[in-house]
Amino acid sequence: MAAGTKRVMFAGVGGQGILLASRVLAEGLLRAGLDVKSTEVHGMAQRGGSVVTQVCFGERVYSPLVGPGAVDVLVALEKLEALRYVHFLRKNGILLANKREIPSLPVLTGAVPYPRDIEERLASFPVSLYFIDADREAERLGNHRVMNMVLLGALLRLAGLAGLVDWKQVVAEAVRLQYREVNLIALEAGMRLV
Repeated sequence: MAAGTKRVMFAGVGGQGILLASRVLAEGLLRAGLDVKSTEVHGMAQRGGSVVTQVCFGERVYSPLVGPGAVDVLVALEKLEALRYVHFLRKNGILLANKREIPSLPVLTGAVPYPRDIEERLASFPVSLYFIDADREAERLGNHRVMNMVLLGALLRLAGLAGLVDWKQVVAEAVRLQYREVNLIALEAGMRLV
């Protein structure tokens, strides 16, 4: 990423590990000596509702709040959330989306169908679009819960942040000992996927 303030948004649903991924990103950026501001919106997270975090960083950051058309990178942990928040991306921004589909309550009750054309609709936006199957990669690693680290690794590579700090150390300090190894492997796997 070029110099100046940069903005990353994570979007998904409750339980996907968005808060951990954004905290790891913010901590690593702080260790790199950058000014970092972040915010979280949990919504109905405990009921599978939308969760959004924003991480802004640079030499000097005045606010963590990001409006439509201002985000440099959107990391969507679920496809419909990518469509819901793509308007926050700036022109030529980066959209990194997981292929996972999680039906919302209206879909589960049969009130509305889950959109089948999400990838096509996202492709119509003037952004660099990357779809990865982070869930499948996490399952291959033996723990479906580390798909957030797979996406974080991919984000670090796409945004040019992979060499900024020792991300493995940041992750190691952020997760419990019994999950440390699989999270570190997931981070590296994400970096290789893009």
